[in-house]
Amino acid sequence: MDVAWEDFGWERLGNGVGRRRLPGWDATVALVAGAEGALLYDTGSTLREGVELRRQAEALLGRRVTHIALSHPHFDHVLGTAAFAGVRVYGSAGLAALLRDGEQGLYASAVRHGVPEDEAARSADTLVVPHEEVRGERTLDLGGGRRVLLADLGPAHSGHDLAALVPGSDGEPPVVLCGDLVEESGEPQAGPDAVPGRWPAALDRLLELGGEDALYVPGHGAVVDAAFVRKQRAALTERFATA
Repeated sequence: MDVAWEDFGWERLGNGVGRRRLPGWDATVALVAGAEGALLYDTGSTLREGVELRRQAEALLGRRVTHIALSHPHFDHVLGTAAFAGVRVYGSAGLAALLRDGEQGLYASAVRHGVPEDEAARSADTLVVPHEEVRGERTLDLGGGRRVLLADLGPAHSGHDLAALVPGSDGEPPVVLCGDLVEESGEPQAGPDAVPGRWPAALDRLLELGGEDALYVPGHGAVVDAAFVRKQRAALTERFATA
């Protein structure tokens, strides 16, 4: 299965796997297609952005997204989820409760970062929380031999970090969707919900999942390799040595 990802402003990462770097905060969303299902990893910063992503995904695949995985609970990764009616949403353990009580915090964060107040309000008011929580690891079967492993790696960048591994196929390398555990376009951000002392271990687990030959897709920035992840791990260890 292959589609013209570039025609829609997406970057092809493998057979049936692509990602888009969204405007504004350079946040990544990724799409993984199987014979029967399709997984979207993150949904953008607003409901309007989610609608655009839904339309693009349907144009790319000729069918609807069936699964959504949310990498972590920051506004630029979760506020578009309501655009995908009927989709099964996955998050790390504890994420549903956090989001259920966190609409106002997401609204405030979006506005603080420049989202218009009315748009931030609509997006927060329609927030969708995960239906399924991942404790440890969980494999999604998208059909046709396409399986995606979801791994709960938090707390690290946030209290609830969820990575995804798309195993390689047809001679193409594995793809690891890292969320903001890895950032390429700037220094990794550690907000009030970060647990810096556990972040290096989360990166160790990412490297175990993907291996040396994988493509590592950061939450912000260009696709990187295992050497970049190891370098960022070392930098985080030094930066937060006393955390």
